[in-house]
Amino acid sequence: MSRRLARETALQILFQMDFIGERDKIDESLDHWAAEFSVTKKSLEFARELINGTLENIDIIDEKISGLSRDWSVSRMSVVDRNLMRMAAYEILYKPDTPKNVIINEAVEIAKIYGGEESRKFINGILDSLVNANKA
Repeated sequence: MSRRLARETALQILFQMDFIGERDKIDESLDHWAAEFSVTKKSLEFARELINGTLENIDIIDEKISGLSRDWSVSRMSVVDRNLMRMAAYEILYKPDTPKNVIINEAVEIAKIYGGEESRKFINGILDSLVNANKA
């Protein structure tokens, strides 16, 4: 299983859900994405877990991100940045089996592909602060 491909797939679907607002079409979107980009069944399962977990906990996640972000509300962040941070925050907060540095590194690497010029620094800073805030 490629966790990177699963995370990229989850980001694409979260982006779509955020941009269009059609949360009831997750399975349909995932099936389309899997067929189009040859996503394995195991990667698809992990992507589905990331999407559902993120959406189920989105209010808590957004509150935590907002509390760590200076001068930027979640709604003002780019759609890519906010959904990448939401997904990574879900893993940080609710998936203790995944090393936090791996989650942050994956988010930064994906931000290099899909985000803007400052995305990786911004995402790295927020996620690092989230990890540190949850150590206490």
